[in-house]
Amino acid sequence: MQVSQVHTFRVDGMTCQHCVKTITAALMARDPAAEVKVKFPGGEVRVTSVMSADELMVAIVEQGYGVSLA
Repeated sequence: MQVSQVHTFRVDGMTCQHCVKTITAALMARDPAAEVKVKFPGGEVRVTSVMSADELMVAIVEQGYGVSLA
């Protein structure tokens, strides 16, 4: 059984609610059971998921955003 972990990311380039929806959808596509919370403005994304931080960061980068661990 995989254990969920909480990952917090700083996302660069998240400027509107459309960005929030795009990032949330990308993360949910990778892990449909994930819980995604976005602080906008502020650029912080907190994800509770069984996936690794690296896997989740790839999903965000693929949408054209810069991302780092917060």
